[in-house]
Amino acid sequence: MDIVLVIIVALFGGLIYLLRSAIKKQHRKLTFIEYAVITGYILSLAISGVGLLTHSSQYHEAVDPVDGDCYLPFGGKHALSLYIYFVAFNIATTAIWIKGRKIPPIPLVLALITLMIGSVISVFILIQVSYHDTSTLDMYVGNEGTLYFIFTPIFCLYFGISMIWKIVREEKQTALTRSYRSPLLNKINHFLAAKLDYPIWALLFLVPVFLLMTAILILLGQDGNSMSKVFTETTTWAFSQKTHPPILDHKGHYLCTVAAKGDPTIVKPLRLGKRHGNTIIVNRQLLVANAFEEILSDLSPRSHRYVRYLYDKYGYNLSLKINSVRASNLTYILMKPLEYIFLFFLYLFYVEPEKKIARQYT
Repeated sequence: MDIVLVIIVALFGGLIYLLRSAIKKQHRKLTFIEYAVITGYILSLAISGVGLLTHSSQYHEAVDPVDGDCYLPFGGKHALSLYIYFVAFNIATTAIWIKGRKIPPIPLVLALITLMIGSVISVFILIQVSYHDTSTLDMYVGNEGTLYFIFTPIFCLYFGISMIWKIVREEKQTALTRSYRSPLLNKINHFLAAKLDYPIWALLFLVPVFLLMTAILILLGQDGNSMSKVFTETTTWAFSQKTHPPILDHKGHYLCTVAAKGDPTIVKPLRLGKRHGNTIIVNRQLLVANAFEEILSDLSPRSHRYVRYLYDKYGYNLSLKINSVRASNLTYILMKPLEYIFLFFLYLFYVEPEKKIARQYT
């Protein structure tokens, strides 16, 4: 996935350079709206890139949700087809945006076909990333993954429709202002203007060009139905048809390690408890911390998931270093001020805070 991200960044770096050069050659200035749209699009690509960093696993890989791992919305084996169409779509959009109808007829028709195919693909991507079911992963992982990927297909759909309409408008205007001496030719010209020439040609050649693109993708090692498999050979997303393996067994709360490995006279273990089906040793500090976590979950689920993600990610690494009685005792002592803060909030929000604490890990 890192290689894919590097390739995408390189491609768009090249596209931005070509775009800048083409605009200079056309001696045109960008309007404020054009600047805003381009900036928003680049920002959406950056957000999608961040999403790919945490949603990079294939459906057949086991993940640890506590560490923020999640599944890719596009089947990795078939992603090449999607990337090729994506790059072709951006090239077509850029060409028509800069040149309009001043492109030779055959490249113009091919660009319109690319925009049509790209717009349809954008609709499917939008549906795919609009629903992310993480209920089978872990209680601490939410549905925020949709926000990483939803903006780019919206921009692409807008580009596709607006560029096609741009050619339709320019073609109609050109045909209407064109005049012939022969009344018959004028009638034919107005008839063609009503039918909107180039978009009609693009529709006629849409299927043949799509079949040609599919043949090229097959030569590149893709399946004939890669454009459907790229959505279905995934898990947890809208069109997903695959199930993922059981999630990895995370080692858990690092305060569990403190309670289990510390000096009993200092860390004061109370009893055994259950965490994700595993038996653990609990002390009051652990119970108070978990009860406070429930407060945070009730007040702000989004903040709770973020704090829990950070806590477990770094707490797990810390638990690997707590491998002696002295380290456990020291961690317990350093956590004492936080324990009192947690306890303060428990007594602030609950009528019977001690019952809340006692119910943890039972």
